Amino acid sequence: MKLSANRIILGIDPGTNIMGYGIIGITGKKLDLLTLGVLKLKKDDGQALKLKNIFEHSFSLVEKYQPDELAIEAPFYGKNVQSMLKLGRAQGVAMAAALSRSVPVFEYSPRKIKQSITGKGSASKEQVALMLQQMFDIQEMPKYLDATDALAVAVCHYFQKDPGQSHTIQKRPGGYSGWKNFISENPERLG
Repeated sequence: MKLSANRIILGIDPGTNIMGYGIIGITGKKLDLLTLGVLKLKKDDGQALKLKNIFEHSFSLVEKYQPDELAIEAPFYGKNVQSMLKLGRAQGVAMAAALSRSVPVFEYSPRKIKQSITGKGSASKEQVALMLQQMFDIQEMPKYLDATDALAVAVCHYFQKDPGQSHTIQKRPGGYSGWKNFISENPERLG
């Protein structure tokens, strides 16, 4: 059953201990938060079982919300090759769940995601979460920021793919003094 939104984007922050997910609906230029949360995998026995659970959970989100697109965070390059390999596998099975239902997949770097939400590619998880809290009027922040990270991926994709939308804050000649100033001068950007 397709939800009433014109377009639905599933965002995933892959992980082998905690996978975050956030789903937004777009109707016209209005963004609505449909759901966000996490899949906890720490107690799962072994990497193969974790990957199975990531696939099954991602697949169930695709079946339930019928997204038009999946946006997923790309693994970041670190010094620990084993961690990168595990993260890449987690990303791959989440992507496979969407692709098995012909949902197109789009990948964004952590820096691109942070920049699209806060205007700063080096923003902290907390800064990203606070901006999303304001955008969607989230009353209670989730315990795990992996959920807001996933929501940020979905919102980043929306900003990247929709004509007339910008993935970064366009500064006016004098610049903006902060997000509140930007939002007060651009209320249409929030829907």
